Amino acid sequence: MSHSHAATHPAHRATGARWSQRVTDTSDAMDLDPGVFKLGSAQAIARSLKRSAERSRRRKSEPYRSAMSMLTFYINRAGHNLSPTRLRRLEAAKRALRRLFHKPAERGARG
Repeated sequence: MSHSHAATHPAHRATGARWSQRVTDTSDAMDLDPGVFKLGSAQAIARSLKRSAERSRRRKSEPYRSAMSMLTFYINRAGHNLSPTRLRRLEAAKRALRRLFHKPAERGARG
């Protein structure tokens, strides 16, 4: 029988949540527009991320990679807390971001 670390140390769960929020808010990769991941359309999310990535002077990689990394990080950290509708919108934002940066679709990806 195994126990998760968060179950045996309740403060760990809260600290983890604050850590990921802090990374999203203050990442050295780029400054994000407030509420970017809650925008109403995938295209709006992708446009905002593209703008932020291109404006940033602190990012360590090309704008496309920085923007996609922040989007993927948010999806992975929000995990099961995302509604199916929001998850679909964020996944669609990945496809929109690829189109905005003129990148090919991922293999096996739909859309």
